[in-house]
Formats: sequence, structure tokens, C-alpha cells
Amino acid sequence: MKRKITILAIVFILSAGLLAACGGNQPADSVDGVSDARLQVVATIFPQYDFVRQIAGEMVDLVMLLPPGAESHGFEPSPRDMVTMNNADLLIYVGGHGETWVAPILASLDRPELHSVALMDLVTVVMTDHMHYDYDHDHDHHHEHDDHDHEHRDDHDHDHHHDEHDHGHDHDHDHGASHYDEHVWTCPRNAITIVRALTEVLAELDLANADTFRANAATYIEDLQALDAAFTDVAATAARHTVIFGDRFPFRYLMDTYGIEYYAAFPGCSAETQASPATIGFLIDKIQAEGIPYVIHIEFSNMLIANVIAEATGAGLLEMHSAHSISHAEFNVGVTYLDIMWRNVEALRGALN
Repeated sequence: MKRKITILAIVFILSAGLLAACGGNQPADSVDGVSDARLQVVATIFPQYDFVRQIAGEMVDLVMLLPPGAESHGFEPSPRDMVTMNNADLLIYVGGHGETWVAPILASLDRPELHSVALMDLVTVVMTDHMHYDYDHDHDHHHEHDDHDHEHRDDHDHDHHHDEHDHGHDHDHDHGASHYDEHVWTCPRNAITIVRALTEVLAELDLANADTFRANAATYIEDLQALDAAFTDVAATAARHTVIFGDRFPFRYLMDTYGIEYYAAFPGCSAETQASPATIGFLIDKIQAEGIPYVIHIEFSNMLIANVIAEATGAGLLEMHSAHSISHAEFNVGVTYLDIMWRNVEALRGALN
């Protein structure tokens, strides 16, 4: 990985030089020679892209690095992406093992004035729950709310989210090495915390538009609070409190928050594609024993395991969308985080009743 990043850094330097030569004295972000004075904001994936879109709208120049429909795990930025980051005022990324490329790229850019924010620095994070997916030896072993063993919070920055951004990107934290679950945005309460923090960062970087950012954020947070209330109602009125994922499982924050038990073929966004026969057998037995009506799969899934389980049990299939990435079609029609999560409300309601 380090060798790849070094090669990319060299290519970036050459590409930046070529772009500068081709552009003459005209700024890359100019139109008819007039520079775009808006903040240049780069988001690595969709959730933070959409959060900034709701907060700032057209008042910032916003770019999402991960192309619509692309797999985020294993993503490496292209030379053009690196030029985009080099021109940015603010980089917003998730952190964790899915974005280990960020720290070396930031170091290679050597731009201390580039502000950066990791979503995982803004909320309490938990460890990826690997042990609760090993059904080979203990079929009664299931998820318990033992977050006191898994929670992580950086004492110096979580009560004052915006303090860290005064010194650029020197605050890097290696969440990936400890395998914290990076899907922090899947819980609306985390989304509210993240939106509040990002709003203050944007307000500090663009004082002229700070009041508008905060007003937009206040309206958006009301929408997120309504979403939170809907998930709370689903859990409170559910006929059962267990869900089965015949797939990867990026929803731990959501399930933990609303007290829903989960069993899944793989933890988090595991790179594994084959579940053990014991795991599949356990999930089949669980559905049959508890009369669970649906097996859930996630977006862009090949659905192989979910289909096997559904065929063996007669359970229906439901999709829950993590909002990690969206399709070209969804992107083109302006699908939002809220659109996706409201669909998840109805999917979860169906799965629990």
C-alpha cells in the first residue's frame, strides 16, 4: 500500500505540473478568467457529501471523490483526485480501515492550510463486532450491548469538535488499525452530531455565509430528528426485536441505538464473500425458530447468501441501504441521505412485524 501511495504521489506531482502548464495563468476553478471564491470542499463518499449539500448548497464548490455506483472499499484516488484534493480548502473523510489512503495522501500534499475532518472523530465509535458472527462453535452466542468494552472517544476533541480544525490535518487518528466500525452515519443521532460539527467547521472557514449555514443546518436537523423519532417508533411498536442479514452488516450503530438484535453473515463491510455452512445453517435455524419473516440484504449485493437463506426458510427479501454509495441513477435524480434512510424505516418496520 505504501509503495502504491508513493507512486501516486509522484504521478500527482507530474499531473499537477502538467495541469498548471496547460492552464497558463488562469486559475483551475475560474470561469471566463474569474476565480470561483467559494470554499472548495471534497467529500470522500456520499454521506458527508450530502450533509454538506444540505448545509451549504451552492455556496460551496462540493466534490465527491467516490464515483456513484463504485465500491468504496479498496478505493484509491486517481491523480486527478489528488489534484482535486490539493486544490481543496476542506477534505471530509470517514476514517477507519476503509480509508487508510487518506493520511499518506495528506502528508504527500504537504498543505498544512488544508483543513480535514474525519467523521469518526466526531462521534463515539465502537469496535467492529467480529466475534458475534462466529457461529461455528457457539450457536447461542449473539449480540449483547457491551459497548463499554468497545467504545472509543478522543478525550481532547469530542466536546469541542471544531477545535481540531484550527491546525489543518495534523490531528490524524489511526482508527483503521483498531478496526473500529466506520459506518457511523447509519444512525440518525450520529448524523445529527456530524451535521452540527460540519456546520461549525464550514462556518469558521466562511464567515460571510456562517449564518446561512447554521440556518440550513437547523432545518435539516429537524428532518433528522423526525427520522430518529420514526426509527424509535418502529422499535417501540415492533412485534419482534431481531433481524437477520444474509449479507454484510453496516448497521451496528443503527441497531444498537434502537435496541434491535442482529445476526449477520459477515461483520461490518467485510471483504469476505463466502459464509461458512455453519453460519448459513445458524441463520436458517434462527429464522425458522423465531418465525422471522424476512432476510435482509444491503445495496449492490450479489444476494447469493440472502437468496440461499430465503429459499431454505420461505422468508421474504428486504433491502436496507447503508448510504455508503449510491447508483448513477440515484445520483442523477438527486437522491439524499434522508430519502435512503426513510426507505430503511419502512424496510425495518416490515422486518420486525
